[in-house]
Amino acid sequence: MDIRFVSSLTSEDERLFAPALLKAVAAILDQLPIAYTVRIETTGAEVFQHAHAVEDSAKVAALESTGAAGNGRPANHYLGRVVHS
Repeated sequence: MDIRFVSSLTSEDERLFAPALLKAVAAILDQLPIAYTVRIETTGAEVFQHAHAVEDSAKVAALESTGAAGNGRPANHYLGRVVHS
């Protein structure tokens, strides 16, 4: 899935808004037993990224405990900023 968000924010506003947006989206998606990466690239060429991986055993345990898609906790995650040279 590739999602594009277009706004009227200035480059400076994007730099301030991107980490907060990334944190909010990650907080929601981290509740799911799925692996994913969220990447935000600002018009100022800054990149903010969050990756989340789920081990197979954690995914199976989450599915077994709920009997459906689950609400598993993350096996590991990373929230940070990618710096380009």
